[in-house]
Amino acid sequence: MSTNVSTVQSATTTPSTASSQSTTSTNSMGKDDFLKLLVAQLQNQDPMNPLQGTDFVAQLAQFSSLEQLTNINDSLTQNLQATEVMNQSIGNSLAATLVGKDVRASTNALQYSGTSSISLGYTLDSDANAVDVKVYDASGNRVKTITGLSLHSGDNSFTWDGTNDVGTQMGAGKYTFTVEAQDAAGNPITASTYMTGTVSSIRFRSDGAYFVVDGTEVPISDVLEIMGD
Repeated sequence: MSTNVSTVQSATTTPSTASSQSTTSTNSMGKDDFLKLLVAQLQNQDPMNPLQGTDFVAQLAQFSSLEQLTNINDSLTQNLQATEVMNQSIGNSLAATLVGKDVRASTNALQYSGTSSISLGYTLDSDANAVDVKVYDASGNRVKTITGLSLHSGDNSFTWDGTNDVGTQMGAGKYTFTVEAQDAAGNPITASTYMTGTVSSIRFRSDGAYFVVDGTEVPISDVLEIMGD
C-alpha cells in the first residue's frame, strides 16, 4: 500500500523562458484584443461601404464564444487548483494515521542506530544459486558482506547485526546495501531491496512527504506494504 502526496514546487523564470513567454503573449489574442480589433474596425470602416449587419452579428457571436471559452478555462483552472489542495490535505491526513505502523518500503538506504540489529530484505525474480548482500558506509566503503542467505524467488528477509567483516560493531550513521544474485550458470538475477520498520514520524519537504522508518527517510510512494498487528 502506498500513499501519494502532492508536492509543492517553486518555479524560476530564466531569461530564455521570459522571452518565450513574451513571444507567446505577443502571438496570442485574448478577448480584450478581439474587442479592440472589433471597435477599430467599426471606427475605420468605409462610409461608402459600411460593415454589413450580418457580418457585425457574426463577429459579435465570435467574441461572445471567445469570452465564454475563456471563462470556462478560468473556472476549470480554479477547480483543478482546489482539487489539488484538497487531495494534498487528504493525503497528509491519511499519512498521519500511519505513524506507529510497521511498513515495508522499497529502499537500499538505512539509518543504523549503532546499538541494535536492523531488518532488511530483498526480492528475487527467480530462484538463485548464490546471494550476497553488501553493506556500505556513508563514504561508499564496503563494511560487510553477508552470505548464506535464502535463494528462493520472491521476498526474503534477513538481519544485519551492525558488525563489519571482522566483527567490529559499526557506529551510528547512514548506510546502504546491495544484493547480488546469480543462477547456477553464473548469470545475474534481478534483485530489488527493501527494509521493514516502524513509522516514527512524517516529514513534509518541498519534494514531497516522507515516512521516517526506524530513522530512515522513505518517500511515501515507496511504501510497499503496511503490515497488520
